[in-house]
Amino acid sequence: MEETQRQKKIGGILQQDLAEILQKAATDGGMRGVIISVSKVKVTTDLSIAKVYLSIFPNKDAQELLNGIRSNTPLIRHEMAQRTKNQLRRMPNLEFFIDDSLEYIDGIERSLRGEDDPIRDQELLDKRKKK
Repeated sequence: MEETQRQKKIGGILQQDLAEILQKAATDGGMRGVIISVSKVKVTTDLSIAKVYLSIFPNKDAQELLNGIRSNTPLIRHEMAQRTKNQLRRMPNLEFFIDDSLEYIDGIERSLRGEDDPIRDQELLDKRKKK
């Protein structure tokens, strides 16, 4: 189903504020060199839930950071409510996910360049088999 203009507008507001909050929290937490970007925010039609897709660099710390963000969701939601109190009557519940589209694109590019050749490396062939 197509997103309405209101959903897109609220998603954009949440995306901008969440990016600022998460990046500030990462630098204040002593995690230098970690980049957290909010790649997409999808808001449900009733505006009660916002699915937030995060892109975290370097990727090796992504799952650990995601768990930390999920555990601090009430604090993040409160901070967001303070920032958007004049724009939103009610703050949607936040659900955080890792956006792995960049790794997916990188894998396709490697395959097209011939770096991941399943004929030379039989282990890649096993990973590609349908189950």
